[in-house]
Amino acid sequence: MTRKYARREILIGSAAGAAMLAGRSVATFASASQAITPLNFDGLNAACDCHTHIFGDPRRFPFAKERAYTPEPAGIDALQALHLALRIYRVVIVQPSVYGTDNSCTLDAIRRLGPTARGIAVIDDNISTQSLDELHRAGVRGIRINLETAGETNPAIARQRFQTAVQQIKSRNGWHIQMYTRPSVIAVIEDAVSGSPVPVTFDHFGGVQAALGMQQPGFDALLRLLKSGKAHVKLSAPYRSSTQAPDYADIAPFARALVAANPQRALWGSDWPHPQQIAGRSADEITPPYAIDDSRAFKNFAAWVPDSARRRMVLVDNPAKLYAF
Repeated sequence: MTRKYARREILIGSAAGAAMLAGRSVATFASASQAITPLNFDGLNAACDCHTHIFGDPRRFPFAKERAYTPEPAGIDALQALHLALRIYRVVIVQPSVYGTDNSCTLDAIRRLGPTARGIAVIDDNISTQSLDELHRAGVRGIRINLETAGETNPAIARQRFQTAVQQIKSRNGWHIQMYTRPSVIAVIEDAVSGSPVPVTFDHFGGVQAALGMQQPGFDALLRLLKSGKAHVKLSAPYRSSTQAPDYADIAPFARALVAANPQRALWGSDWPHPQQIAGRSADEITPPYAIDDSRAFKNFAAWVPDSARRRMVLVDNPAKLYAF
C-alpha cells in the first residue's frame, strides 16, 4: 500500500450526506492531520500508536443512526503517512462511536495493515462466543466502553456496563476492557476495576481536566489503580484535557504523575485523526477534526517522558504485552 499523503474523499453515504455536501469538491476537505514539526528525538523501531481511528467511505461503512457526530473520512494511506513521519511501526485501531457495534471498518483496517495492527471493538450484550472468536482471529484484543462521548456520568450505569463487559470477556486470554470516562466515575468503580479478572485501560489521561488541578476528584483513584497494576492509562489526546494548546503545558504534570505511578502501565496514543464533537451541532452535520500537528504532539510526549528507558517501555514494551504483538 502506498505511503503517500492522502486527500479525503467526499462523504456521500446517504441522501442527507449528499445534501450536506452539495456543491463541495474534494479539495474543500483538508488532508487528515500530519506531522509538521521536525522530530528532535530518535524513533523506536517497534513503537506503537495505541489509539487511532479509521473513518471509511460511508457507502461501504455506513455510520450508526444513533451517533453524536459525523466525521470526515480518514483512511489508511493518511495514517501510514503519519506513522512513517513519526517512525511508528505498530498501531491499534479503536472502534469509534460513530459506527456503534458494527466493527466492519475497524476490522477492514486491521486486515489491510496486517500483523503490525491490532484492534479494540465495541460489542453488544448479545454477541455470541463464535463472533468473539472471529474478532480475536481478526486481531481484536479488547472491547471499548465509551461513556464520555455520550456524556454518560451515572455511576450505576458505568458499573453495570463494566460488569457486563467483564462477564463477556473474562475467559478470553489476552483481552482487556478499554474505558473512556472521567476521574469521578473511575473513583466510584475503583473497587470493581481493582477486583476485575480482566485488565483495564483508561483512555485519554483517564479523562482528567487539567484546569481542575491535581486534586480533582478521582485522580487519586486512577493513580492507585496504576500503582497496584490494576489498570493501564493512555497518554493520548491531550487537547481533550488541556486548555493550553498547542503544547499543553497544563497536562504535563498529569502525564509525569501517571508515568511515575507505574511506567509499566502507561501507553501512548495519537487519537488520530482527532475527531471532534461540537456542542449544538446536528449529529448529521459533518464535523471537521481538530487541527493537530502530530509531530509536535509526539515531541511533547518525549518531554513528558525524558528517560529513554521509560520512553521505550511506554512506546514499545507495554503495547507489545497488552496487545500481544
